Amino acid sequence: MYLNIESFRTYCLSKAGTTESFPFDENTLVFKVMNKMFALTNLNSEIFSINLKCEPTYAIDLREENENITAGYHMNKKHWNTIIVDEAISTKLIISLIDHSYDLVVKGLKKADKEILKTWGR
Repeated sequence: MYLNIESFRTYCLSKAGTTESFPFDENTLVFKVMNKMFALTNLNSEIFSINLKCEPTYAIDLREENENITAGYHMNKKHWNTIIVDEAISTKLIISLIDHSYDLVVKGLKKADKEILKTWGR
């Protein structure tokens, strides 16, 4: 069993301070923490894929190790990966990559926003 769009959405929304929106068009579902994007997916695509932020060196390693992970489609190729979600990639890895993306964004937040986020729990 691998991650589907509903379990992806539920997991993203379970993270503190996360909101969902369609800022680009009616098909691109975006998840933000404290108004900073950490995950997105195209709801109209035939292939379920997600874009996640990633530390640049780790992003390169992931792309070399897994053919389902490529440079971020329509994103900054250095800081974003696109993950094609199917049986070839483990749910455990995808969850860890969502966590990594979220944590990177939280790390970059202003101190005041980090303090607000702490009050919301995780």
